[in-house]
Amino acid sequence: QVQLVESGGGSMQAGGSLRLSCAVSGTTYKWFCMGWFRQAQGKEREGVASIGIDGSKIYADSVRGRFTISKDNAKNTLYLQMNSLKPEDTAMYYCAADPTYGKRCLVPGDFGYWGHGTQVTVSS
Repeated sequence: QVQLVESGGGSMQAGGSLRLSCAVSGTTYKWFCMGWFRQAQGKEREGVASIGIDGSKIYADSVRGRFTISKDNAKNTLYLQMNSLKPEDTAMYYCAADPTYGKRCLVPGDFGYWGHGTQVTVSS
């Protein structure tokens, strides 16, 4: 059974940093897309960053230059380094993955496997 388990969330003051991790288990899939999404209270889930099988990366405009997505294939782990955090970054953060070749890796519909989320709260 495929499992994606996020960790590393927490509460932080604006300007601080957090590093999210997503450990993947239960599969030998080569993921075509892996990504991070977030959902703030009362808002739709939005893409934060994604990384393709070739290492190509996509960032939302709101986080570009502050967040960095990376993966360690040997550890089957996806990361999101979040710097210069802002109150508007407050949300539940989810990792997601999909093995299907050809996905654009942009929207939630491109991802078939999801974690349960980790909460990030940034205070001003």
